[in-house]
Amino acid sequence: MPSADLPGLTVIDHPLIRHKMALLRDATTSSRDFKALVSEIAALMTYEVTRDLPTEPIEVVTPLETTTGAQVAGKIALVPILRAGLGMVDGINQLIPNARVGHIGLYRDHETLEPVPYYFKVPEPIGEHRLFLLDPMLATGGSAAEAADELKRAGAGEMALLVLVAAPEGVRAFNARHPDIAIYAAALDRELNRDGYILPGLGDAGDRIFGTR
Repeated sequence: MPSADLPGLTVIDHPLIRHKMALLRDATTSSRDFKALVSEIAALMTYEVTRDLPTEPIEVVTPLETTTGAQVAGKIALVPILRAGLGMVDGINQLIPNARVGHIGLYRDHETLEPVPYYFKVPEPIGEHRLFLLDPMLATGGSAAEAADELKRAGAGEMALLVLVAAPEGVRAFNARHPDIAIYAAALDRELNRDGYILPGLGDAGDRIFGTR
């Protein structure tokens, strides 16, 4: 549901997402299970995020007769922010197998909390694709906003940001720089701590996905 207090944000409230988010937050969840849960939640979110995808008619031959079906029209690209965003790709790709995948490398300087870019590779021509920017955490909003900046500089058009957990500070910061980009989250958490981590959060998503914590 759209947030009245945070324009641009839609929190996808579904019993299965709430159930899996509780498991995802649990500090005792193994790296293997954490990675699977990230993928599953991303897949569940995709149903809502893609609700308005355009379709075009196609002819289908059933065992009994020929009928008219529908297929998704246009090009779709998934752009995870490295490295944690990679955990969301497989779940979405299972539902949209023809989606192309780009990558944006950004890391957050732990002293300044500012994003530092180091890699950019996306499908071309990027302007012909509907983009889904992926990152499990929207904390300060700096990395996601910088990634969106880079995509726009490369010629990107329609775009949405998908995150698992968002902090109000990050939503406001991202929306201030990119009011044209919708944000979809599985959960809206309380706040950031002084180190820039989301509370209650789920820890460092990249470390937990790849077992480097």
